[in-house]
Amino acid sequence: MKNYVCDICGYVYNPEEGCPDQGIAPGTPWEDVKDDFVCPLCGVGKDQFSEE
Repeated sequence: MKNYVCDICGYVYNPEEGCPDQGIAPGTPWEDVKDDFVCPLCGVGKDQFSEE
């Protein structure tokens, strides 16, 4: 599974860790993250992330 990086602030979504604060369980690949996901640091949408 690949990491995805916020183009605005540099936050890295690591699928192995997920994002428990937003209800995303560890092991969740980026493709399965809901479209309404927002960066936990700066609040931009999923469309502002790029594959690392």
